[in-house]
Amino acid sequence: MTKDKILLKLVYALLAWASLVSGAQATHRDSVTVMTLWGGKELEAFEGILDTFEKRTEVAVRVESAGRDLSILLMARLEAGNPPDLAVIPNPGQMRELARRGHLIPLDFLKPRGYPKAFIESAQFCGRQYGLFLSADVKSLVWYRPRLFKEGGYEIPRSWSDMVALSEHMATEGKTPWSIGLESGAASGWPGTDWIEDIFLRLHGPDAYDRWVEHEISWQNPLVKEAWETFGQILFNEDYVFGGIMGCLSINFADAALELFTEPPGCLMHRQGTFMQSFIRGNYPLLAPGRDYDAFPLPSIKGGGPAPLVASGDLISAFRDTREVRDLLSYLASPEAQSMWAKATGKLALHVDVPISTYSDPISAKAAELLTAAEVVKFDASDMMPAVVGSGAFWTGVLDYASGMKLDDVLARIENAAQRAYKGGQVLR
Repeated sequence: MTKDKILLKLVYALLAWASLVSGAQATHRDSVTVMTLWGGKELEAFEGILDTFEKRTEVAVRVESAGRDLSILLMARLEAGNPPDLAVIPNPGQMRELARRGHLIPLDFLKPRGYPKAFIESAQFCGRQYGLFLSADVKSLVWYRPRLFKEGGYEIPRSWSDMVALSEHMATEGKTPWSIGLESGAASGWPGTDWIEDIFLRLHGPDAYDRWVEHEISWQNPLVKEAWETFGQILFNEDYVFGGIMGCLSINFADAALELFTEPPGCLMHRQGTFMQSFIRGNYPLLAPGRDYDAFPLPSIKGGGPAPLVASGDLISAFRDTREVRDLLSYLASPEAQSMWAKATGKLALHVDVPISTYSDPISAKAAELLTAAEVVKFDASDMMPAVVGSGAFWTGVLDYASGMKLDDVLARIENAAQRAYKGGQVLR
């Protein structure tokens, strides 16, 4: 064992010991401890919701903001036998792993009525509820500037072929249709996985999508390869993408949409989720959503019906079963709490009884309507997969593909990781 590994284990042990001592001192019968990864505006919004709950119930809620270290600190507390009562889990894949290891409490008492089916099923393991989604982001959006579309005589594409034709038309005029940013520090590559997931769902439908998530379809299956190749038709077209492939690899995901607003524009379209609005507002606070910039749904590839949606969300799970924990979770699932969260953060509420008037801008309101009305909504595939695949080999594979590795080799590497992660189940090749 290296010195670095020994030091890391000592740090984890000290963190766990400190957590055990502080937890023993602070916990009492009518209290709940919640570990979160939020900071800043999101943490303030969450604490505001908890304040309302505390005043009504006289239950004290203690929030521990762990930021990006949440997974490390949570595992340290679990190993010390002193878990928090509740924790915000980074993704359903990690929730499933915690449930599989027996760390989580089934939430059978919680009936999230009025929730989209995708957000109920994505919080389950072996048919039982182990999590509650607090909010959502719609990922299947294309951002654009209405004025530039009007000046160019461009129409919102109604199908994938229309979108490709529009991209070609823009390129022939000497304009760049897209900006794609794959860089995200240690998480680089994830924006490409979102493209591939959206394309796979549009090509092959929700049933095949679920089988892919569960590794019932191999990464080397032609269905998967087709989704990557369809993404590649945009990614590798130097006329379509700002900065070419080197730009895609070097531009941070948070900066990619900002090319819409340069003079002259670096791009005319950018595919990204509803959360991108916070980055746009942060850089251009005087621009009006819906007027100066807007978003349309990424169109269907097959069929003329409404486009399916890929979404993500914030998930909370329980490690202790107490009356206070049950009461807090029930409140967080209520339309009132979800309305407060949506107003304060701009994220989308999941409960159907949250009115559209809750949203302060037309883009969020439109996204909420899309989420409610969509015939097919699927959760982000990489977030559902085991971490070694979804936030490991899949992310790395996107970077390898963009860097010129043969697609067959990329998919073989991901499949090798998946075989280990899923422990060799039946796979359709």
